[in-house]
Amino acid sequence: MPPAVSAGLLVHRRGAAGLEVLIAHMGGPFWSRRDEGAWSLPKGEFDPDAETPADAAVREFREELGVDPPAGDRVLLGEFRYGSGKRVTVFAVAAGEWEASDLVFGEFEMEWPPRSGRVARFPEVDRIAWAAPADAERLLVAGQRPALAALRARLGGA
Repeated sequence: MPPAVSAGLLVHRRGAAGLEVLIAHMGGPFWSRRDEGAWSLPKGEFDPDAETPADAAVREFREELGVDPPAGDRVLLGEFRYGSGKRVTVFAVAAGEWEASDLVFGEFEMEWPPRSGRVARFPEVDRIAWAAPADAERLLVAGQRPALAALRARLGGA
């Protein structure tokens, strides 16, 4: 089975302290008490035979956060590989006037507690935050961290 492919959006803005990026804390019981390495860009898997990475990134943003992403140009930052072999294509988009409000997090089902036979629903994301790239570097899952360097390079080292 080939490794999974995902696509996501790295939303950024200029805050009072400089560059900030939007990150999402992963939902569900596995991540509930974790912080470092438990955050992600809004992203998800797609079938490259049925959808482009850019379309998948927008769709996944809507599915995970329940709102449309910022309307600006989506700039390809690159494809990044996780240690597992999974690949994620990341697009940057400036937040502009977009506000992170009225969010309705998507949900997933899983057996919980393990081996109980009961299925429970959990949010894909349980909260979002704006973070400086240095903070996001520590919080994001390792496979997505190179997207931050690509964003900084694209923005001229900001």
